[in-house]
Amino acid sequence: MRLAHFIATVGYVGHMRPAPGTWGSLVALPLAWLIHVLGGPWLLGIAIVAGFIKGVWATAKVTEGKEDHDPSEVVIDEVVGQWIALLPLSIGAWHTGAEITALWPGWITAFVAFRAFDILKPGPIGWADRRNDPLGVMLDDVIAGVFAAIVVLLLAGLAHGVFAG
Repeated sequence: MRLAHFIATVGYVGHMRPAPGTWGSLVALPLAWLIHVLGGPWLLGIAIVAGFIKGVWATAKVTEGKEDHDPSEVVIDEVVGQWIALLPLSIGAWHTGAEITALWPGWITAFVAFRAFDILKPGPIGWADRRNDPLGVMLDDVIAGVFAAIVVLLLAGLAHGVFAG
């Protein structure tokens, strides 16, 4: 149970107040940078998949026998979702040979867009959240991360395409 709690709370970051989900998203940023530096977008992709699998398992363990299937201290879902939102930056930096930190406007966009989708829960994000099970806990943030990644790609396309001249 201790390992599951450690994973679910991302090293106890989920116990930080206020807004543990935002703290989870914030801690995802330097972790994504480190993963990118160590292995580029391929390693970040592996980390996303591994984090999702570990997150479903850990969430199931820490919520077993409890009414609340998505306690606020569980933030592994925010970390995985935030990594998905950052994946286009990792791919872009790797493809162009740029330092990933040079893409700082994308970092801000990914963070703000992910938090907005995670909080507002439009459409399929809300559907996943209403599942009230460990898979739903992870899925709503995965979908929010995909939506945020699309926003990052669209705004990057505008900035580097339409408005680049």
